[in-house]
Amino acid sequence: MPGAAPPNAFYYLHPLAAGPLDRWPGEFARIAALGFDAVVLAPPFATGRDGSLFRTADHRLLHAALGGGEAVPALTRMAAEARAHGLSLLLDLATDRLDEDAAILRDHPEWRLSDPFASLPPDPRRMVGQSGALLPHPAPDALRDWWSERLTEWLQAGIAGFRCLDAAAGAEFWGPLMLEARRTRPDAIFIASTQGSSAAQAAALEGCGFDLAASSLPWWDYESPWLDEEATRLARVAPLLTMPEAPFARRLAADFTSRVLVERAAQRALRFAALTGRSWLLPMGYEFGALQRMGHGPREAEAFAALSAAPRLDLQAIVREANAERAASTQPPRLLSGPRAPVALFQCAGSPPAAGQLLVLANPSLSHPAMVSAGQVIGLLPRPGALPADSLNDAGCLLLDPGEVRALPVVEAQPIRLALRTGQRTAEAFAASPRIAVEKISPIVDAGRFPVKRTVGQVVNVTADVFTDGATKLAVRLLWRPLDEPAWREVPMRHTLNDIYTASFVPERVGRHVYTVSAWVDVYAAFLDEITKKQAAGVDISLERREGAALLEAACAHLPEAEAAEIAALLKVLPDAEPAAAVGLFSTKRIVALMTQADRRPFKLVQEPLLKLDVERRAAGFSSWYEIFPRSQSGSVHRHGTFDDVIARLPAVREMGFDVLYFPPIHPIGQKNRKGRNNTLTPGPEDPGSPYAIGSADGGHDAIHPELGTLADFRKLVAAAAQQGLELALDFAIQCSPDHPWLKEHPEWFAWRPDGTIRYAENPPKKYEDIVNVDFYAPGAVPDLWVKLRDVVLFWAKEGVKLFRVDNPHTKPLPFWEWMIHEVRARYPDAVFLAEAFTRPKVMYRLAKVGFSQSYTYFTWRDEAWELAEYIAELNKAPVADFFRPHFFVNTPDINPVFLQVSGRPGHLIRAALATTLSGLWGVYNGFELCE
Repeated sequence: MPGAAPPNAFYYLHPLAAGPLDRWPGEFARIAALGFDAVVLAPPFATGRDGSLFRTADHRLLHAALGGGEAVPALTRMAAEARAHGLSLLLDLATDRLDEDAAILRDHPEWRLSDPFASLPPDPRRMVGQSGALLPHPAPDALRDWWSERLTEWLQAGIAGFRCLDAAAGAEFWGPLMLEARRTRPDAIFIASTQGSSAAQAAALEGCGFDLAASSLPWWDYESPWLDEEATRLARVAPLLTMPEAPFARRLAADFTSRVLVERAAQRALRFAALTGRSWLLPMGYEFGALQRMGHGPREAEAFAALSAAPRLDLQAIVREANAERAASTQPPRLLSGPRAPVALFQCAGSPPAAGQLLVLANPSLSHPAMVSAGQVIGLLPRPGALPADSLNDAGCLLLDPGEVRALPVVEAQPIRLALRTGQRTAEAFAASPRIAVEKISPIVDAGRFPVKRTVGQVVNVTADVFTDGATKLAVRLLWRPLDEPAWREVPMRHTLNDIYTASFVPERVGRHVYTVSAWVDVYAAFLDEITKKQAAGVDISLERREGAALLEAACAHLPEAEAAEIAALLKVLPDAEPAAAVGLFSTKRIVALMTQADRRPFKLVQEPLLKLDVERRAAGFSSWYEIFPRSQSGSVHRHGTFDDVIARLPAVREMGFDVLYFPPIHPIGQKNRKGRNNTLTPGPEDPGSPYAIGSADGGHDAIHPELGTLADFRKLVAAAAQQGLELALDFAIQCSPDHPWLKEHPEWFAWRPDGTIRYAENPPKKYEDIVNVDFYAPGAVPDLWVKLRDVVLFWAKEGVKLFRVDNPHTKPLPFWEWMIHEVRARYPDAVFLAEAFTRPKVMYRLAKVGFSQSYTYFTWRDEAWELAEYIAELNKAPVADFFRPHFFVNTPDINPVFLQVSGRPGHLIRAALATTLSGLWGVYNGFELCE
């Protein structure tokens, strides 16, 4: 059986490097201050001619460099000094190798064996100095008794235990030896040096009584799975002892970059060893930069003194931190990550184990940081757990610096327990809930939050997944109606495959519609299915015929007298019919129709919430727009155009096949900060300014620029356009000039700067000094500003304008548009709104959802075949196709695509052909037809 619980942290002490015994109290004090609670001492005995501590010449004598003399009194002194500093003192046992002239071999020459490895090249798996005289295996009883006497002497002297360097001798040697030693000291600690041991060698030590088994961690690359396999194997021998020895770092490089890498490697090995074993052992000098095994001869004293006086690296603070942080566990660490993972992830038990899980993460790279998401880590845990919030960055990831090792406690996550339902009423409530499932109704926009869009006469194809338990048959119906009609229109839905049902309807009126899916258990259809299959298979159906007759009789009570008489007539002839004929009578179309009429529709479900459908007039989805500036239609640069000039151009516009004549703003233009030609800040008296700088002493959004004409002239234009088969579209631009009447009447609708000046429109770095914007959420703006803007649209709708191109709607609140468009359509259901929103796709789509009928698109900039194909595919797939109508403008007053600039007439023809065939909506700015 193992001894008492072993210490947590061992320091490996080279006796010659520690110096004379009178210096050892200071050395023990230093070791204790680093947080260690035990010291493993390399053999301090008299050596042979080469001075190697691991080829002892006489175990009864102390090494001459330590003062010589008898070993036992010196060990007693050493152990007492160690205990005075809170340290246990253990000895290295090299039981298999002795100096050629060892005293024991002079007394027992029969134990001497020749070394079979003497003529072979050096083997890194064998310790330095692991040569010399060999002892036999298995050990004779007399040899084991000799070692037992030594161990008894040393334990009585105060030695707390031993690191057994020749653990491969097996259980036959070590088992009895440890058993005898623990009779002298029950808490004696035995460490098996199992680094590099094979599976068979480890298996030979199982149940032997070792307290710790040494891991091969120094050779691990922080990626390969063998360390996990070894840990599992050694756990059957004893809990793990880990070491940070770094055999690959043979020297500190002279250049700074390599020095940094070596230091990272040293710190990583140190912290990983301290955090992952039951106990760990630090080689002497590691804390000062001795990153390889120190030799075992007398020159180590001088080397260690020089190193401690001028450390290559000073890792003492890291050592203290590691000893304070480590959590000893009797369970072997478990590797959770796979090969070549960005972070090596080990699960260790907490200390105490009840504290939960401890994760140890190591970055395999010494030169690059590594990142792993919290989800990846949590997903690998065998038990649900949560990582400390302060260990994660804003993206929910763990970021490790190059070579970093980090320990994270994992708080075990408790499952969320639902409230316990008890009593009969709970079952009754669930029994009353829908038995039929209706899922994935299509078309649908955001789970029904927004309406689907169609135009009058456009087919609405509806599909839904509908199913229930067992082989029960279902009747499924599509229900739809205009919102102002109370009665549902019912369309049978046809089963296609995989529980998918489909049906369609055609809306005939402009405005809001609703639709849904209804289903119920069709008892008679289930009966017909059963009796038909059984009769075809030659099964007796006499009982099924009685069941069918009962269904027919029950239906009579729910039919008018004439229809009930038809059922009664069938019931009279059924008993005498042959089986096949009876099935035919049950299945006649007339009888099935009557049974459907009489059906009580058991388990009926009407899926809610109802889905919304906005049906718009044909022009919302199919029209061609021609854009002009009315003031440019005079035919002369010296005269401002009028509405009469536009009337003169109407036949030409209609002759080109356009349906819509679209004007930018026609309202009065402000004088203050008016822009001149090419956007200059110094306009001349003849410069008309930008029509988007709306408002002057002549009025605002509900007025007309005087040079264009009067309201009567505008009405004349509307009538003339209608005679030509053209409809007018106006720009609704929610922006004002500094002269707009609203600034005086409602200053609370605008944003003001701290110095009292108004905030002008900006799109950094651009500035629009001639324009100011309203503030939709300013104090006093809600609801007055919102209502005023709605009334502007209603004013022009009353004047016969039902098409509105909205300027930059994406810069105004989405709730405003949803409210305003609904308000307008409640009065003018045929109003159509075009969003001039060259912005991010999701914003453009949301504008369509809240009510915009059409939208400008990226078509204007799509030139290559692949990007056009990709974009068209996006626009024509659900859900986008169910709410977004793309309007393909080939050019605008402020957008002249490069393709048109360089391609001449062929390019203009190409863009026109694409726009008119890829969408039902297209538009041009005048001059396009002249290839301007």
